[in-house]
Amino acid sequence: MARAIFISYRRDDTEGEAGRLFDDLTRTFGDKSVFMDVTDIKPGLDFRKVIDENVATCGVLLAMIGPAWATITNPSGERRLDDTNDFVRLEIASALARDIAVIPVLVHDAKMPHPDQLPENLKDLAFRNSVELTHIRWSSDVQLLNEALSQYVDASSKPSAEPVHATVSVQLPPANPPAPQAAAAKPPRKPLFMGIAVAAALVMIGMIVLIVVIHARDSRSSHSNTSSIAETTTSTSTDQTPERSSSSEEAGGVAAENAFVGAWTNSSHVGRGGLDRLVISASGNQLSIHAWGKCPPTDCDWGVQTATIDGQQARASWSIQSKKGKKVGRVAKVTIRPVTAGLSVSIVKTYPDRPDTQREFDFEHTK
Repeated sequence: MARAIFISYRRDDTEGEAGRLFDDLTRTFGDKSVFMDVTDIKPGLDFRKVIDENVATCGVLLAMIGPAWATITNPSGERRLDDTNDFVRLEIASALARDIAVIPVLVHDAKMPHPDQLPENLKDLAFRNSVELTHIRWSSDVQLLNEALSQYVDASSKPSAEPVHATVSVQLPPANPPAPQAAAAKPPRKPLFMGIAVAAALVMIGMIVLIVVIHARDSRSSHSNTSSIAETTTSTSTDQTPERSSSSEEAGGVAAENAFVGAWTNSSHVGRGGLDRLVISASGNQLSIHAWGKCPPTDCDWGVQTATIDGQQARASWSIQSKKGKKVGRVAKVTIRPVTAGLSVSIVKTYPDRPDTQREFDFEHTK
């Protein structure tokens, strides 16, 4: 069966959101209608042809775009979109060339790339209507996207050539009416009346019991002394406290998670090899942290690490190998804490041939 929805994403930019969206879409449309990874390219096959064949089976391609999508570089410092063999570029270019609907999906406050930022065979992407998935409104945003995508997984409907924006409702064809059923035999009236009478009697009994219970409670309350009233008040207040505390903890957990998410830049002067940029996404209580170090003329890609939120901070570490043929590397242990102005980032670097160093930096949202 052809895969109707193809999710194109870059692991260093939107891996967490792509996986979460894949799970949501497969729950709605089934795992045979959603395709995300070209992982079955066997040795000896032309990967360009395999990607083109996979894209050709879809009715719509979702291009996941994060803050660093258009600027992310490979280990050599070259922009990945400029590589004609880049998987993401091949996937989107193949869909555009086949006139397949391509929907840009923006996450982490990402903006649509300008045509000047795109290679020639991707410039049409800049003019496609986009949708936005936010962490706070994820469920409602995905629901709108589901409604728009339903036309592509319905085998009886032809996919539209026009891109779809998730904030615009999609008019779907009415469902087939159910087959008419034979009229049920009309039940005798006497059992119906008996049932109503029994129900009314049960209601009356219930009301009498309720009145007796309320009267007994009021009687006990009127004869209780001042001490018992004080104890009751204290007990009621104590019983309510855990409920408020639970709500506060839940709200605090969401606020703490949101405080880390986004694209961040070191606001201080960064020396060569220092931590310069971060892109952070969240899934549950885990963070996906992508880090870049300062190494002119372009930043060095440290890669992506997973961190768990522990109270008001998160920790992750990177093993960084030196360039220019040197065997000596270093380990960077990073601790991140949200503050009023952004993030407070503590970095401890461990070297095999010299003492450790520790620095504190303030990171601010990338504009």
